[in-house]
Amino acid sequence: MYSLPVYDDERIEKVNDRIRLIQKVGGLAYGTDAYMLAAFVRPQPRARAAELGSGTGIVSLFCAEREKLGHIWAIEIHPGLAGVGRRNILLNGFEDRITQLCADIRDIKPGVLGGSLDVVFSNPPYMPTGQGKRCARDIKNIARHEVSGRIADFCEAAARLLRQGGIFYVVWRPDRLVDLITSLRQNRLEPKRMTFIYPDVTSPPSVVLTEARLGAAPSLRLTPPLVLYRDGPAVRPRVMTGRAAEVYDTCLL
Repeated sequence: MYSLPVYDDERIEKVNDRIRLIQKVGGLAYGTDAYMLAAFVRPQPRARAAELGSGTGIVSLFCAEREKLGHIWAIEIHPGLAGVGRRNILLNGFEDRITQLCADIRDIKPGVLGGSLDVVFSNPPYMPTGQGKRCARDIKNIARHEVSGRIADFCEAAARLLRQGGIFYVVWRPDRLVDLITSLRQNRLEPKRMTFIYPDVTSPPSVVLTEARLGAAPSLRLTPPLVLYRDGPAVRPRVMTGRAAEVYDTCLL
C-alpha cells in the first residue's frame, strides 16, 4: 500500500481488514447501499467493467478486494471526488484492477474504455432535483440529487457501454422503482433479478437491487427479501464484514 497525503478537509477510515478509505469531511459517507451493491455483483473474474458515479470509489474497491471482476473503470464527474478515488485506488494497492476516470457518464463512449464492457454497476443519486433538503456542499448535492444525471441517463450510459448480453447492476429506492424499470426498458436493459432490502421486520423495504441484461428477453426473478437487522434498529453497524459478509453474498446471489 502507498503512503498518500490526507488533506485538512479529509479523513481516513479503516473499512475492513484490507480496505482503508479517504473521505471528504462533510461529504456523503458510504453506507450499506455500497456494500450491498458490491455483494449483489456476480463474480466474473475476467469481465471488463465500469462503475458509473464512483464517488470515492468504495464499491469498486469492494469488488476489487473480492476479485469479482477483471478490470474496473471508476467514472466520476466531480474532479475532487475523482481525485480522492484515485488516491484510494493507490492507497489500497488496486491500481492494476481499477482505473479512475473523471468524466460525465452522459458523454462517455466505449472507445475511451477500450471497447464495450461486460459489466456496468452504479449507486446513482436517488433524489430528483427540487426534492428533499438541498445540501450546502456541491459534493453532497451531486451524490444525493440528480443534478449530474437522472436515472434515465445512467441507464442510457450503461446500455451505451455494454456489449450485447452485458449486465447492469444498480441499487435504487423502492418508491422510484417505476422510474427505474421504465428507464431500463427504454434502453433495452431487461430486468432479470431483483432483491428488496428491509431495514428490519417491521419496516417497508428501503432499497432495491436490480440486475438487468442488455437485449435479453423478459423474465424477472424476484429473490427472497433480505432483512438487515432482525433484532430491530437499535444497533446498526455501517458495513458488515467477516462471517456477516459471507452471509450477505450468499443471500444476494
